[in-house]
Amino acid sequence: MGDESYNFVFKVVLIGESGVGKSNLLSRFTKNEFNHDSRTTIGVEFSTRTVQLDTFTIKAQIWDTAGLERYRAITSAYYRGAVGAMLVYDITKHLTYESVERWLKELYDHADPHILVMLVGNKSDLETLRTVPTVEAKEFAEKKGLLFMETSALDSTNVEAAFQEVLTGSYYVALVLHTFVYKTLDNSMPCESLLFFCVHLSAVHLLCDVCVHDVNISVTPSDPQEGGQSRGDPRVNQCRDPVQCYWNG
Repeated sequence: MGDESYNFVFKVVLIGESGVGKSNLLSRFTKNEFNHDSRTTIGVEFSTRTVQLDTFTIKAQIWDTAGLERYRAITSAYYRGAVGAMLVYDITKHLTYESVERWLKELYDHADPHILVMLVGNKSDLETLRTVPTVEAKEFAEKKGLLFMETSALDSTNVEAAFQEVLTGSYYVALVLHTFVYKTLDNSMPCESLLFFCVHLSAVHLLCDVCVHDVNISVTPSDPQEGGQSRGDPRVNQCRDPVQCYWNG
């Protein structure tokens, strides 16, 4: 596939402290490579990879920069135009996790308010050296409305899944924000996709009423009295837990 054979370019930024493995996550996803002698990134670099989402080809442009304070002057330009962000910490170094709040503030200060963010605990291959419990990080992510995943750039664990989830979520957010749904999907959409819309829109602080206004969707919690079964419009597939989707049109 040629470099110009794509429908959209999605910029995703990697942020977090120096040494957490951002550059190797970039290399693993875009080139399937790992550099054991990886040096601290100076300035900014990016790599690209094309992925297929629904009927569209997305050119993923993954940006990486150093986490050192002296390079933070490039912040505004670095975040400009990003639709997704992966906030990376090292599961073996608690200090890198403690800095997540600061990085999150910087991200929201400079990035688009609709940016989709995933908290990434990297170096999961070093389980015996872990200092950041998975449960603690996951609860933090849920509290802040972030996606969450633990990865290992060394052995490839969850690297593909993490990037794919960020890109897919960003894609659906873009569809809603630009009201592409009716045009591209001809008024019909699998209910699991509607669920993905609303769950992840909530995750980036776009309340589900955005879905209602722009896409004519409403979402309510699944009723445990009904055994957790979700309901959906009979014209589309059944919704899945933990929410119920209702097509209002």
